Amino acid sequence: MRYPEFLSEKGTIGFVAPSFGCNIEPYRTAFDNAQKKFKELGHRLDLGPNCYAGEGIGISNTPKACGEELTEYYCSKKNDVLISCGGGELMCETIEYTDFARIGEAAPKWYMGFSDNTNMTFLLTTLCDTASLYGPCAAAFGMEPWHESLWDAYRLLRGQQDTVRGYELWEKEGKKDEEHPLAPYYVTEKRRLRVCLPQEGVQVKDAEPSSQIHMEGRLLGGCMDCLVNLLGTKYDRTAEFAERYKDDGILWFLESCDLNVMAIRRAVWQMKNAGWFSHVKGFLIGRPLVHGQELMGLDQYHAVCDLLAEYMVPIVMDADFGHLPPMMPVICGSYAAADITGNDIAVRMLRR
Repeated sequence: MRYPEFLSEKGTIGFVAPSFGCNIEPYRTAFDNAQKKFKELGHRLDLGPNCYAGEGIGISNTPKACGEELTEYYCSKKNDVLISCGGGELMCETIEYTDFARIGEAAPKWYMGFSDNTNMTFLLTTLCDTASLYGPCAAAFGMEPWHESLWDAYRLLRGQQDTVRGYELWEKEGKKDEEHPLAPYYVTEKRRLRVCLPQEGVQVKDAEPSSQIHMEGRLLGGCMDCLVNLLGTKYDRTAEFAERYKDDGILWFLESCDLNVMAIRRAVWQMKNAGWFSHVKGFLIGRPLVHGQELMGLDQYHAVCDLLAEYMVPIVMDADFGHLPPMMPVICGSYAAADITGNDIAVRMLRR
């Protein structure tokens, strides 16, 4: 696994928009303030041509323009790390114009983003054996003040910490809008981890205060909406990646955006039957954006557990990943140790 150099004290942060750009509110003002805050931390900035663009469909510009920007800025020596401006809808169309062969030959560089950016974070790891950061996009860093999760992401980029821990509260409905572009996360809901343990069959329950779960493996995952879209395409080398790292085993982290509980179950079925879960050591499942939904007797927990319990590994759900912030930033491709003690979760990511 190739690990990029960490962002230095006065290093340059590059920004690209292979998914949505920051051309409308509240994202434009938030992105402007994020740049101000990064400058105050001593960093230089390198903005790609699509950061404020809004000409594309589901992305900032044409797929060709977005793919070329991503390739050029990743391979450029003018910036040290890359942060995506935002998520979106059709970043999948840009990867046809993203030169992964060239990226794989370039010096490894941290790329951070989530949601639609799974198209880059996941493929960097599986195609180029390069670690990436599944974490907040650029506009989030414009909030006042930063939530601890943003400091965690920044410190990971700097190499100042290797462990992230869950956050006590999460946001069900945010306050950020066009009139309040710098609003911080509005956290009101207590974290409540649910677990499905191998010795207990398909039984979903709250994490017990005295329980301890430990699992290790190479972190791999992202947004299921994007992952199943990649599945079966020429970009899908996931089963090969799992085989290559079978001695480490795979620790999957998964979350979803637009998928309802039936779609989540279909996505899990697809990944399972494509051989993606070979050599799995455990599952960390984030809170789905469609949280608390039940359809025809199926909820978000059995949507995954009914199909994954046969692997006889721990399944931890409602972890701090994904579209209901705050999110624990995680290094895709790192060797990780996850410890769940009662309702607390910590993930230590090792460079190996």
